[in-house]
Amino acid sequence: MPASIARVFLSRKLPARRALSSPCLAELDTLLRAAADRRVGLVARLSALGDDCWRVFHGSAEGRPGLALDRYGPILLAQTFREPLDAADLALLEGRARDLGLAFAWNHRGVRAHPGLPPDADFEGDLVCQENQTRFAFRARHRGRDPWLFLDLRAARARIAREARGRDFLNLYCYTAAATAVAARHGARACASIDFAASALEVGARHLELNGLAPALGGFLREDCIPAARQLAGLAVKGRAAARPHARLAARSFDLVLLDPPAKSVGPFGAVDVEHDHPALLKPALLCLAPGGVLLATNHVASVSRATFAAVLARTAEKCGVELSSLEVEGPEEDFPASPGESEPAFKLAVARRAASPAAG
Repeated sequence: MPASIARVFLSRKLPARRALSSPCLAELDTLLRAAADRRVGLVARLSALGDDCWRVFHGSAEGRPGLALDRYGPILLAQTFREPLDAADLALLEGRARDLGLAFAWNHRGVRAHPGLPPDADFEGDLVCQENQTRFAFRARHRGRDPWLFLDLRAARARIAREARGRDFLNLYCYTAAATAVAARHGARACASIDFAASALEVGARHLELNGLAPALGGFLREDCIPAARQLAGLAVKGRAAARPHARLAARSFDLVLLDPPAKSVGPFGAVDVEHDHPALLKPALLCLAPGGVLLATNHVASVSRATFAAVLARTAEKCGVELSSLEVEGPEEDFPASPGESEPAFKLAVARRAASPAAG
């Protein structure tokens, strides 16, 4: 590629610098420059790999809560979660995108309705971004709210790329199954991808097609992950939920499992509450692991420390009789720093390897 995005971001000279009379505008400009400084190494490393998606500005940790700025391939996407952008901030961000040679879009997700700013017509449809030598479909705007690729999960997808070859992969709460595309692209023997949202699974099939892979390789199943994971682990679906319609699955083991649930949700088969009842999700995921297999489990709750997460996972493994040969908990990369007053970022990734079976005597 030409000059790296990091270098362009840092060396940019605002043509209308003298017009920055608004304190808020000047502040955001300063914050963006500081964020670019912190990402020089990361952006250079990702760009060298051919990756073109990362978080440019993580407002909750970098001085502007309620604003996130992400690069996805040819587009710079702003998302606001509190107040909409004012005209000065919007002009600044549009200028940033132009200087980087990117299209710009803005989605407002706050309580107060606002149309934001759609991308230019040439960028309204399916776009393509890349990570871990894997191509992903992306749209700045679609029927849902969340972008089709969660950037804080990059470290998990990188681990999957390293671990996938020749392995059976299970992706629980898979959303658009970006991790499944990575696993299949890097030689997974078979994949199973489970999520309740049909529209998300349709995007997952497009991810695979973009990489020259048949959608059937994704093993897509539209189902609530609670009954699906329990059955795959050889556990019964409990209580009244057992009478509800659901796919009947045979117990099956996997060499590589990704468990990426929402922090909290309520569904017909029970509640997901990662902060207070993570073991209910961790247990079936651990029991699905083949000897020597690896579980990648996430926790996005800021109040749960890495040490606490590790202790919960270790205790759950012990209680369900799964011996672990190793367990580590890591955070995201530099584009998702910790918020002020926090010692570590909210996102946590646990990597637990099940002990191999003793060699036959």
